[in-house]
Amino acid sequence: MQNYFIHEKAICESGHVGENTRIWAFAHVLPKAVIGADCNICDGVFIENDVRIGNRVTVKCGVQLWDGLTVEDDVFIGPNATFTNDPFPRSKVFPEQFSRTVIRKGASIGANATILPGLEIGAGAMIGAGAVITRSVPPNAIAVGNPARITGYVGTRSMARDTRAAKTAVSEREKTTSSDVRGVSLHELPHIEDMRGNLSVGEFGRSVPFAPKRYFLVFDVPSREIRGEHAHRTCHQFLVCVKGSCTVVADDGKHRREFLLDRPNLGVHLPAMIWGTQYKYSSDAVLLVFASDYYDPGDYIRDYGEFEALIGKRR
Repeated sequence: MQNYFIHEKAICESGHVGENTRIWAFAHVLPKAVIGADCNICDGVFIENDVRIGNRVTVKCGVQLWDGLTVEDDVFIGPNATFTNDPFPRSKVFPEQFSRTVIRKGASIGANATILPGLEIGAGAMIGAGAVITRSVPPNAIAVGNPARITGYVGTRSMARDTRAAKTAVSEREKTTSSDVRGVSLHELPHIEDMRGNLSVGEFGRSVPFAPKRYFLVFDVPSREIRGEHAHRTCHQFLVCVKGSCTVVADDGKHRREFLLDRPNLGVHLPAMIWGTQYKYSSDAVLLVFASDYYDPGDYIRDYGEFEALIGKRR
């Protein structure tokens, strides 16, 4: 017995349609397409054969989903969003295999956005209306414009306001502000002004809450680039933008906060098992990072889904 709805003016050739899914007028679903449960496929949608759609997905009017596309659960696709699967299309010339594009769980694609082939839209990401996505988008990122660039992160609250208010302050005492991201804190280090030049100081094991074994510098970063996008299993980091400014996003899987580092006596402590991202670099930015451990590629967690799974096990 059919347990989904197909409008009388729709064409659904697929037998792989989930329970309570609705397919509305003038939609056309080809035979090998797979559509999950509780989906809403609106008027005028075309779904090709090699398309996999998860559960509770909404596809608004005028969207075409071409071969090579995977749409995970709880995704929203706005009206007239455009997906592509061939980077060098020619009439009657077909690639051996179409590029694979993946829209991860909970992402939203705005109206009239264009997604170039072979990209991944990360879990929970928000793509603005009319955006042209030329590169993969990280989890929870907000991407807008043509070409699109990341302008923020979903659910992120900024802790930059207090630091701006104190920007001109001169203090010989350290001030530490805790955040609701597990273990992450903002450190306002001593700032001493002198006619011979200003000075800021921190002490390892005190101001910096660990004794570092390594440091590295990040500089000459184009303003649209994103750094970090990973967590560490055991390594702690302390970040100071010694010149210019950049923004640090800290994410513990439940809370997400943003820290503006715009003066050399501000530092952020990122403990282990915190997903860290840095973006909005000024053209002259130099970011100094102290690390509690020597470089170990096995200490990095670079997949946000894996990070969420590990965090869930620890709770």
